[in-house]
Amino acid sequence: MERALWHYDLISPFAYLHFHRLAPLREQVQIKAVPVLFAGMLKHWGTKGPAETAPKRLHTYQYCVWQAGVQGIPFRMPPRHPFNSLAAQRLMVALEAGDEVVEKAFGFIFGEGRDPEVEFDALAARLGVGDAAELVARPEVKQRLVANTQQAIGQGVFGVPSLVLHGQVFWGNDTVEWATRFLEEPDLFERPEYASARATGAGVVRSS
Repeated sequence: MERALWHYDLISPFAYLHFHRLAPLREQVQIKAVPVLFAGMLKHWGTKGPAETAPKRLHTYQYCVWQAGVQGIPFRMPPRHPFNSLAAQRLMVALEAGDEVVEKAFGFIFGEGRDPEVEFDALAARLGVGDAAELVARPEVKQRLVANTQQAIGQGVFGVPSLVLHGQVFWGNDTVEWATRFLEEPDLFERPEYASARATGAGVVRSS
């Protein structure tokens, strides 16, 4: 079976939505969930998250409400967002979280609208973990999360959720069909129109 890496951060409502849209792909691809730090990616690439621009923040949250309705899954924003997802991401690393654990964690946050930073102990309890504070404090866990993030950046990942399939990055909740087409047509990115897109240079560059 084909293999792919799915990079996520529990801070992202789009990652929650994307997780539930991956079901058709899972029939064709073995997908490994990889916890990363979205904040680390933003810092590396020098970009802002959607919640850092006030109108975009509201638009994002309301769009997620609508999209969850389309997908037929529960959705509720936590009482504050963004929150600090560092401890929660380290917990995902420590647990070597597979799909079942990831689904429970996302359900806690965006299915029920709970804050994993403020309610970290409750999140850990939901996942059946009694020694969460000790787990996330382990140096090897901290280092693994940093390494995951750096490895993703090295693959060209710039945001979450991102699926990396045969070296191609599919970012966002709306790219499942594109990734599926790539599986069906392995030469997709070798076609002239894609080569033309790769050759497009930057015209105006905004000064910092």
